[in-house]
Amino acid sequence: MTREAALFDALDATTSTTAKVDALAAYFRDANDADKLWVIALLSGRRPKRPVTSTQLRQWAAEVSGIPDWLFEASYHVVGDFAETVTHIATLEARMEKSLTEWVRYVEELKALSESEKAARVKTVWAGLEGMELFVFNKIITGGFRIGVSQKIMVKGLSKATGVGEDVLAHRLMGNWTPHNSSFQELVFGANEGDDHSRPYPFYLAYGIEGPEGTAAGAGLNDLIPLGDPREWQAEHKWDGIRGQLIVRGGQHYVWSRGEELVTDKYPEFEALRKALPDGTVLDGEILAWKDGSALPFAELQKRIGRKTVGKKILADVPVVFMAYDIMEHEGVDIRQRPMSERRALLEQIVGAATRHAITLSPTLPFSTWEKIVALRDDARTNSIEGLMLKRLSSTYEVGRRRGDWWKWKVDPLSIDAVLTFSMQGHGRRADLYTDHTFGLWHSGQLVTFAKAYSGLTDAEMKQVDAFVKKNTVERFGPVRQVKAELVFEIAFEGISASTRHKSGVAVRFPRIVRWRKDKKAADANTLDDLKGMIR
Repeated sequence: MTREAALFDALDATTSTTAKVDALAAYFRDANDADKLWVIALLSGRRPKRPVTSTQLRQWAAEVSGIPDWLFEASYHVVGDFAETVTHIATLEARMEKSLTEWVRYVEELKALSESEKAARVKTVWAGLEGMELFVFNKIITGGFRIGVSQKIMVKGLSKATGVGEDVLAHRLMGNWTPHNSSFQELVFGANEGDDHSRPYPFYLAYGIEGPEGTAAGAGLNDLIPLGDPREWQAEHKWDGIRGQLIVRGGQHYVWSRGEELVTDKYPEFEALRKALPDGTVLDGEILAWKDGSALPFAELQKRIGRKTVGKKILADVPVVFMAYDIMEHEGVDIRQRPMSERRALLEQIVGAATRHAITLSPTLPFSTWEKIVALRDDARTNSIEGLMLKRLSSTYEVGRRRGDWWKWKVDPLSIDAVLTFSMQGHGRRADLYTDHTFGLWHSGQLVTFAKAYSGLTDAEMKQVDAFVKKNTVERFGPVRQVKAELVFEIAFEGISASTRHKSGVAVRFPRIVRWRKDKKAADANTLDDLKGMIR
């Protein structure tokens, strides 16, 4: 695994995209096909199933290191990464030599062993590898293979090495493949490309609008792009659900989430669409909780997310619909390069003939001026609508995030002033700072927790808050510190709903710190009733 260790070391050592792409390209030119396939799998989220638990690994690591459990836990928390922690404490005894493919097979074989046999084999590896090779092994066994390389960067490197176009590779790497059912040649060069009826297309992602009406901010707020004539654009709601693709091919149907998870079995409502939609159809849209002709809050849809089985009660309480807003394939033909206006007309025709089932069409919003769009956006906030989507009528369906033709314009987030109550150290480069914070609102003279937030402060502010936490700790609960109720922060969030699962009775989506309210005292922070008053 020397070659892979060198690759991951090179990837970890730079923040330059060009350098990462070059390192990947060099690897993909020289490594053997079996190992290249596993690198692609690992960097695209297709890791082996985890054969051991975190508790087992921590226990074995403490035993190998010869230090008390509490000291290992403290070391792990400071380092911020289990794989790196073990790499630091392990001692090389008898070197082991295996290829990446052989090491993955070694990990997969652990599944069938007893706990004592697993422990013996894992400890043998910890004594047989060192440095980056040991780090890579630990990443494989823990299932947390994140090393600062996106799939997009990996595809760029693979394209540079093979000469296959990035968009083509992005499509071929979608779907239900694994290194066990595909080869490098089949995957990259498309030898069996037509055999997989379930294969989805890469999603087209929109940039966010943040500038004044009629302009859009892409990579930065100062990089404004005029949108031009409103008549060249189509406006829709930005739905608050699960982005997905609905595929009907070969008399079967498949449902994919944007995270490349095949979720067909979780939404049995869509089974009837295999006959209602023409064979060879692929639709892009949103899976929404839907009842009595309108969308339910995202919190309702969450009741179905993560369930292994969907029973009759949940089907009755939280039915779903596929809100279609684009079509990528018609009668088995890839039509992504046809203009949006043509794809929309075809989509209306196909969905219109199938709407008696669990599918509906995302309506377009009429407008003739940018002022009208501003008004539509201001009125957009509901339990199921996050804002607006603007799509150029002449646009093709692209791969990934492309600037210029598709824009999302979210409604302004909700916000509230809350008091810092608890803090915990971060991970990675923030492992020595208290950066993971819990916030509370006043209720009956007490602070009630309602959200946790990890982002939004500058580096300087993080250091200041860290110093406050260390000097003003009231009580410790393991790695968590309760602090004096003094600091107030404005917390923004995208959505809000009532919740029986939270002590506050409220669930907020995507909370983050907007600013440190140094002008306010803790007593000036908002109340829990203020927060509940935002629920519509």
